Amino acid sequence: MQKHEAKRVEIMIETVMLRRLTEALQSADVTGWSVLPVLGGSGRSGTWSREGQISRGTGMVQVVCLIRPEKLEPLLEAVYLVVERHIGVISVSDVKVLRAERF
Repeated sequence: MQKHEAKRVEIMIETVMLRRLTEALQSADVTGWSVLPVLGGSGRSGTWSREGQISRGTGMVQVVCLIRPEKLEPLLEAVYLVVERHIGVISVSDVKVLRAERF
């Protein structure tokens, strides 16, 4: 089975910034992503949890997208403008995908 090179980009960001982030992805010509809830974690500010929060508007989400390598730099430039002033982490991994026409 043939495998194709791709990039997996994971962006963890405050939930209130999600719409702005997805608009940035669209401006970078990214057409597919998934949004996952982040239930808790630990970072520079210490341990935190969504437990006990009244609204889903608070907390963090993780946005994951698989893209062709040539789309990486425009995506990172667009996303960084959203994340630079807010809590957020961007990671990039090399992956292999099947059905490259989907990306």
